[in-house]
Amino acid sequence: MSARDYLDKDYYAALGVTKTASADEIKKAYRKLARKHHPDANRNEPAAEEKFKEISEAYDVLADDAKRKEYDEMRTYGASFAGAGGGGGGSGFNPGGSPFGGGAQSVNLGDLFGDSGLGDALGGMFGGGGARQRRTKGPDLSASVTLGFRDAVNGITTSLQVRSEAACPTCHGSGAKPGTSPHTCSVCGGSGQTVRQQGGFGFAETCRACHGRGQVVDDPCPTCGGAGATMQTRTIQTRIPAGVKDGQTLRLSGKGAPGGNGGPAGDLLVTVNVRKHPVFGRKANNLTLTLPVTFPEASLGATVQVPTLDGETVSLKIPAGTPTGRTFRVRGKGVPTKNKHGDLLVTVEVSVPQRVDGKAREALDAYRDATADDDPRVDLLEQAAKE
Repeated sequence: MSARDYLDKDYYAALGVTKTASADEIKKAYRKLARKHHPDANRNEPAAEEKFKEISEAYDVLADDAKRKEYDEMRTYGASFAGAGGGGGGSGFNPGGSPFGGGAQSVNLGDLFGDSGLGDALGGMFGGGGARQRRTKGPDLSASVTLGFRDAVNGITTSLQVRSEAACPTCHGSGAKPGTSPHTCSVCGGSGQTVRQQGGFGFAETCRACHGRGQVVDDPCPTCGGAGATMQTRTIQTRIPAGVKDGQTLRLSGKGAPGGNGGPAGDLLVTVNVRKHPVFGRKANNLTLTLPVTFPEASLGATVQVPTLDGETVSLKIPAGTPTGRTFRVRGKGVPTKNKHGDLLVTVEVSVPQRVDGKAREALDAYRDATADDDPRVDLLEQAAKE
């Protein structure tokens, strides 16, 4: 395209700046517009690609002092200036800054996206130089642990067996046979990626020669076969916090699989299974217990001993006339939390003997006769007869 073809293009208007704009103002305006019209952010808007070409071409010219000076002079003196070079060829002006056309220059995505990291991720898409291998976080792993009821309530330090890939103990992760070393991949130059051009766009792909590692192993390690990692079992000591619940999943940061290219390890997700206790149950942060009492204790009242999870007993006063199913609260004898302990909920259950003989039978017969007029079902029968 000749210089005359650009006489009608207003690069300042394309970026929305004045002719006296400073280099910083031009760069700031370009970043703002490029973010807005970037094709990757506007996949369903074809017009965005054309707009992005326009502002990229404008920025390529105005960000270069020599090109900007020549562009300003050409715009000032018009066609006569352009014609002085024999149809634009003599001026040496080459504004073709679009990253999408033939002979185009690359857009610096580092300028466009700053230090956000997105520039690296998209750098290869528009011909922006060699891609770099990125440090990646390792995958999360899963494990499970089964605890006794008391250990789950009070907390415990335990060992977990975790099986995952880890650096090969023979080659220490290099993948090369001891005494040898891998060398930089000649195809991707050690970046681990290559760029495929298609329709004016450059797409980053994993290098097929080194499979994204950036290095090639000529003499593989006999233990890992050149992979640099083997499946290994690790023993991890961890503290299970007090009050953990059955089925709860704990996340142990940095205890998962190793990261790629020196990246951080993933996390370990531990699912806790809690065995049932023969006496105690749990309701939120409270412990529960069913307390058997005799009929005389429930009728006449009594003070009984109640066990607690810490191995001690507490005295509980049962008032006279306590019905079965009534629940009493023993403060501070439940599940420990950060601020306080939960409570122990004691539910009374009147124990009925399976067989009564002798004096006990005589006493009950006498009690029955003495209370024959006290029918506890009178109200029930009357209410049932109503509509």
